[in-house]
Amino acid sequence: MSRATRNLIQVLRNFAHARKGATAVEFAFIAGPLLMLIFGVLELALVFMVSATLEGATASASRPMRTGQMQTGGGDKAAFGKAVCDRMSWLGSGCTSNLNVDVRTYSDFTSLRDDPSMNGGNFDPAKTCWSPGGPTDIVLVRTYYTWTVFTPLLSSALVNAPGNKRMISSVAAFRNEPYSDSPPTGAKC
Repeated sequence: MSRATRNLIQVLRNFAHARKGATAVEFAFIAGPLLMLIFGVLELALVFMVSATLEGATASASRPMRTGQMQTGGGDKAAFGKAVCDRMSWLGSGCTSNLNVDVRTYSDFTSLRDDPSMNGGNFDPAKTCWSPGGPTDIVLVRTYYTWTVFTPLLSSALVNAPGNKRMISSVAAFRNEPYSDSPPTGAKC
């Protein structure tokens, strides 16, 4: 046996019996799954936070519509979207580009179950409407926020829209207060 072969065998024996780097090797084995778990929990928490914030922002921004302030003050779809995003300020300037608003007027509460902007689980922003109604009209406000999923392995569980995105929605249904006889803003959809 050559000297080089003996040295190689000795190095391999020493490596096999060494215990100094065992903790680092064990951590290397679990670091990937641990980091994925941490990022997954953070992603899920952010999705829940966006959902809860969107619920509150939609309800709060709908109040001026319910009382007639928005209709008599000339409020429009863009102003309502800005009002929702102002209440979700922690999302930053990207809120308005990721938010879609659908406001419809109905004759009775049993008609509220239809969602024309959703077709087989696919959202179509072109089918959204702006009809805040007049005094005592029944109004359904839907807001949709598109959240980009950043955790790769969680995308299969969270993604429900094209482009690795999660569509988060909120709904508020109410009857407008009898505020005045002024005509409603927007066409009835």
